[in-house]
Amino acid sequence: MRRGVAIGAACALLLAGCRIAVPDAPPSTLAVPQAWRAQAPLVGPAGPVEGQWWRAFRDPALDALVARALASNADVRTAQSRLQEYQARIRVAASAQQPSVTVGITPQRARAIGPLGTPIETTSVQGNVQAAYELDPFGRLQNTTRAAEFDYAAQQAAADATALSVAASTASGYLNLRGLDAQLALARQTLASRQRSLDLARRQFEVGYSSRLELAQAEAEYRTTAGVVPQLERSITQQENALALLLGASPGPIARGADLGALNAPAIQPGLPSELLRRRPDIAQAENAIAAADASLASARDQMLPSLRLTASAGGYAHNLPDLLGSGTGLWSVGASILAPVFDAGRLRAQAEISASLRDRAVFAYEAVVRNAFAETENALTAIERLRQQLDEAEGRRVATAEALRIAHNRYRNGYSSYLEELDAQRNSFSAETNVLQLRASWLQAHVDLYRALGGGWAPGPRVQP
Repeated sequence: MRRGVAIGAACALLLAGCRIAVPDAPPSTLAVPQAWRAQAPLVGPAGPVEGQWWRAFRDPALDALVARALASNADVRTAQSRLQEYQARIRVAASAQQPSVTVGITPQRARAIGPLGTPIETTSVQGNVQAAYELDPFGRLQNTTRAAEFDYAAQQAAADATALSVAASTASGYLNLRGLDAQLALARQTLASRQRSLDLARRQFEVGYSSRLELAQAEAEYRTTAGVVPQLERSITQQENALALLLGASPGPIARGADLGALNAPAIQPGLPSELLRRRPDIAQAENAIAAADASLASARDQMLPSLRLTASAGGYAHNLPDLLGSGTGLWSVGASILAPVFDAGRLRAQAEISASLRDRAVFAYEAVVRNAFAETENALTAIERLRQQLDEAEGRRVATAEALRIAHNRYRNGYSSYLEELDAQRNSFSAETNVLQLRASWLQAHVDLYRALGGGWAPGPRVQP
């Protein structure tokens, strides 16, 4: 017996050199920049991104919306539910490394023809307990388990990335909503001003001081402004419904907090580009996907190696159940098996090649995710910097057009100029005011984009050791 086991072990060691040869991972083409091209000017003291970064805008209504979205959003809940599946996959993979025990009982009633040609009826009951355990000297089962663990870590990072995306979309949608609210308030104020101008033009026409052309121009400008109001109201309704869907609620109104001008512009420290590799959950997801693919490849590579399996069983045989539990005949067996594939028409080698291709694709996907992260951060930094410059210029234009409108209105009212001059000043002023509101909303949204690009204060959990 011992000699047979020794021979089997020797054969296993000889076959250990039969691993399927697989190509190495492709060389990396990723180049990490030394610094960011754009440096956004920061207002106030800058600090690292915190987990609840949306609180930096200092709007309790926004805080409540993001908290509700993270609790009720369908994508977030789906991602969290998926984690249960991958936890179960780890248990399934790990179970192959543990002994298996089965219990069976086989009652039987039979009739046969005896030696003298007479029928004989027999009753038998057989029960047994079987145990089996597969040794893993080459680590194939362990690699399968590790692949499942890395898959779970990737899904955990994916769930975190989903939560970050939902939080950022909620914050960006809310800022856009407050921008539309500000534009609607401006449109209504402007409409009231247009009404006063129309009334003035009508009075002057009625007393013969101005022509019908000026009255028609005033009415046309009033109608143009009046048409902006329902357009903005429609956009606001659509934005509210979009936010409601993010919150996991039915379409409806959204609670407001601070006005657009009162929202705080947070200061953000982007850090170095190399630090971004540990800040973003999508990068962690891609990194764990590579590790899972490597472990799967190692398991597929070892399929050509022999598997060593130990089995044992114990049971009893009797003609009825009481005898089986008492004085039945005892049965037992102990054995071992060494199985190694000899010919499979290339199936195992093809499976290893598939695993190698999946590993290569995981590497390419990781590099693409990292490059996209660099691009998103650069774009967000540039947007903050350039939008701030645009906003400063737009503020100056707003002041200038407001002064031009005041002068034009006084000149027209006192009869020094035609209504066309005031009309042009009204259009420029309304356009400048609207442009300021749009740029401020976009500037604040660029901060959200930067928070998202920097990982939103995400911190990796315990890492699976490679």
